[in-house]
Amino acid sequence: MPQKWQNQNLTNHHDIASVHRSFKVSQFLGKNMTAIPHPPNSTDLATCDFFLFPRLKHRMKGQIYDTIEEIQEESQRKLGRFPKRDFQGCFQAWQNRWERGIRAKGEYFEGDGGI
Repeated sequence: MPQKWQNQNLTNHHDIASVHRSFKVSQFLGKNMTAIPHPPNSTDLATCDFFLFPRLKHRMKGQIYDTIEEIQEESQRKLGRFPKRDFQGCFQAWQNRWERGIRAKGEYFEGDGGI
């Protein structure tokens, strides 16, 4: 979204992978956007884990690829076919999951709980 980048009006949610916590990445993110921290052991909050990867895996299931390049090209094609409304729904689900976590006040819970 170029208009958000130009206005420095970005919010970034990333998980706690070591590459996301590196000094250079943290320094860049701190200067250029608001970072939303990711609670430990909360893979259900990572949009790639609950939205993107399962759908992409489902669409590519049963196909055989000879090279990494073929996998990359096909995954790009499949991603390009995701309707905009799917991504909008993903971010609504992400927000709902965050709100549920806040309501739980640190207590353990499983599943979407009707989200």
